[in-house]
This record gives sequence, C-alpha cells and structure tokens, in this order.
Amino acid sequence: MGGFFGITSKKECLVDVFFGVDYHSHLGTRRGGLAAYDKTIGLQRKIHNIENSPFRTKFDQDLNEMQGTAGIGCISDSDPQPMLIRSRHGTYAISTIGIINNSAELIDENVVGGNHFDAMTGGAVNSTELAAALINGKDSFVEGIKYAQERVEGTLSILILKDNGHLIAARDKKGRIPVIIGKNDDGYSVTFESFANYKLGYSNVKELGAGEIVEISPEDGIVQLAPPQKEMKVCAFLWSYYGFPTSTYEGVNVEMMRYRNGQILAKYDAVKKKADGLDFVGGVPDSGTPHAIGYANESGVPFARPYIKYSPTWSRSFTPSTQIERSKVAKMKQIPVHDLIEGKNLLFVDDSIVRGTQLKETVDFLYANGAKAVHMRSACPPIMYGCKFLNFTRATSDMELITRRTILELEGQEGFNHLEEYADAETERGRRMRDAICKKFNFSSLEFQSLEGLIKSIGIEPCKLCTYCWNGKE
Repeated sequence: MGGFFGITSKKECLVDVFFGVDYHSHLGTRRGGLAAYDKTIGLQRKIHNIENSPFRTKFDQDLNEMQGTAGIGCISDSDPQPMLIRSRHGTYAISTIGIINNSAELIDENVVGGNHFDAMTGGAVNSTELAAALINGKDSFVEGIKYAQERVEGTLSILILKDNGHLIAARDKKGRIPVIIGKNDDGYSVTFESFANYKLGYSNVKELGAGEIVEISPEDGIVQLAPPQKEMKVCAFLWSYYGFPTSTYEGVNVEMMRYRNGQILAKYDAVKKKADGLDFVGGVPDSGTPHAIGYANESGVPFARPYIKYSPTWSRSFTPSTQIERSKVAKMKQIPVHDLIEGKNLLFVDDSIVRGTQLKETVDFLYANGAKAVHMRSACPPIMYGCKFLNFTRATSDMELITRRTILELEGQEGFNHLEEYADAETERGRRMRDAICKKFNFSSLEFQSLEGLIKSIGIEPCKLCTYCWNGKE
C-alpha cells in the first residue's frame, strides 16, 4: 500500500511533515521520503530504504539539512517517492498512492511519443514518474491529473508540492482510498490517516470526494479545481484491516466499525450455536483484536490474550520479504500465556483469512501449548479475488487464496463457477469449503463474516463500497 502527508504553511513545518508521514508507517514497508519547499532554497528531496528499520530512524540528519514552509512525504510499498519533476508546469515534487496495472502499455506509448524514463534495476520504471509523465503531457495540472487517472487501470491518488509552496491534492477517480484536509491557524495539511491531522494540531475540515482535485495554500485556502464524481467505491477492507484504528473515513471510525463487526459475528454464532462452551475469546494480533473485543462484548465470553506478540524486534512496519523468513519471525514473535491456553476452549477472530499459512502455524502453536479447542472466525467474508485496485504489501493472485485452492481441491475448475455459493455459509458448497479448511488447519470450527454483516458494520451505502475481493464486482 502506502500513504502520504503534506503541509502548506506560513511557518517552518518540516518537523510536522516528518511526524505526519511517520503516522503512515503501518501502510508500507519499502521506502520513505520527504520533499520540502523553501523560498530561498527551493525544492529539496530525500528518500531512504525502510525495509530493515522504521521511517523515523532514517531522517535525523536530513531534518537538520532540509527546511521549508511546505512539504510532502510518503511511506511507499513500491517505488521510491516523492519524485522531483521539471516540466512544462514548472518544477514540482509528487507522491502517489495506488497501483498502475497497465504500466507497460503506458510506458511504451510515452517512449514512442519521444519521452524517456530513468530506468530502475531490471529496466522497471518508477510508477510515480510514469504518473508525472502522463500529467506533463497536458496543458495544465488539472487536465493532466484527470488524464492520468482516466488512463490508469488501477488506482491513482496524487499529492503535488509546487515550486511556490502550494499543494495540489487529487483523490483517485473512484475514491477507493481517502484524502483528508486539515486546517490550523497557519495553514493546511493533507493526509491519508485522519488522526495524523489531530495529533499535529489540525482540524479535519474536508474529505475529498472521488476524483476531486483541489489546490491548497495559506493565502487562498482550499480552491476546488475539479468537483467530485457522483460514483464512489471506497475500499471496504480499509475498515476491516489496513486502516489505523483511530482514523475515521467517510464519517466512520475504524475501531468502532470493528467492534460492530465482532458483535455481528457473535450474534450469528449464538443463533447457529456454533461455538458453545468457550472459555475465552481472543484476537489474532493486532488488527483482529478489536473485532474480538466486539465478539466478546456481545457474547459475554471473557476477552483474553492467550498469547502476546513480541514486537520490539520485528514490528509490522518492517517485515521480511521471503515466506521462510516471515514464517520464522511469526513463530518467534508468539509468546504464550500458559494459564490462558492449557485445557481451554478458545475462539480467535482474525481480520481476514488470505493464504492461511501463518494462521495454521498459530493454531499448531496453540495446540502445542495445551489448547483443548481452537475455533476461528474471520472478520471478513471469504476472499475470492486478489485485489487489482490497490498495491498491498504482498500482492495475492487468485490461486494463492486459501478459498480458491480449497475449491479447486473439492470440485476442480467447475467450482469457480459457483464462488457465490461457496462464500455463503448456508449453502452445501459453503459448508463443504469451511469443513475442508477446518480439516486442513485443524480448526475446531470456522466461520466468515457475511458480506451483508460487513456492510452493516461499516454503515454506509453499499453502492459506495468496493467489495471486489469478496464478490468480484467492481
């Protein structure tokens, strides 16, 4: 994934930009960058690799060397950002969030048209530089941003720092990810995570609509350059998994949504009597925990943490790149509380079940420490499609999904014609898939949140939500 943050102010603001970017560290693991504008120095830019250490440890010296009354920065899961671009629109810094699935086609078109790119290792082209090339092909920033977002297959949100200290912010054309503007007495901020504004003394004053473009400066305030489109498809997974608990998007707080989600799971289990006699309810740390709290509150079963994740050495923000290393680190991080495991009937809620590799290791670990039974609940519906709209940490093809692999084992290719049935716990195919995953992972029982339950827990109109990874509908 990735996240960006920016400020335009009457005063020196780079330290605040640094902390605002750092508050997006949960969204990316590869690169972190800052760009600043100062009337005397002009535009400056620094980028660091953050794969083996967090963003905040990389910029101590840079903060002494950079200065400015405006700045942008990003945490990126893909290419280095921000980029500094010299173009017909002047010199500017640019950061992007999203994914460009048709990059090869767009690169070829630009090369044939006479443009060139600074090729990276293996001949790859930086996706943010590609976005800038599309923007620069038109007569204005607004025309260029609209053109780029229209041509890109995927998602493209943009934050630009101009060479006069103004910011241009553009939310992707379907509004799949948030872009939020804050204000204080000296200027404005732009952020993915709403809580970053609050912590830095900015009041959230505007959430951009799908495809909306604005220019922001302390002198002129927020000037709309392009109005929002009517259709919105904000990513529902934002609340279930990767959004930060203290953030609010489209008026819905992440933590509160997760409590409601867990409550809906518990109500379903109570009706179906699927997990009677539980001793404790726990969350698969960290993002499964609030879903589990909601389940425990509704069911009356005590919430507990039968194992603790040891995070000082390996936090979620910088994770090994290979599956072997990830599995080893996952195992080393799990520290049991024997009194809460041995002889106990446990139910865990995870934010989602994707491949299931680490979840199986967690269940094996619990049984090895004396658990009597381990029931599993997913706070999301069964994931049937790999996301093609956002660049998650480790992109998942359809056949990497545990649901798809299980369906193939049960019914072969024919099963893929019945994905809607497999997603539904009330159908024969749905029950067979759940039973097969239970046997594979040694769960005492397994259930997924329904799509209806997920949408209800978010509480906004279904037509405004992207649910592609569950039902394949764009």
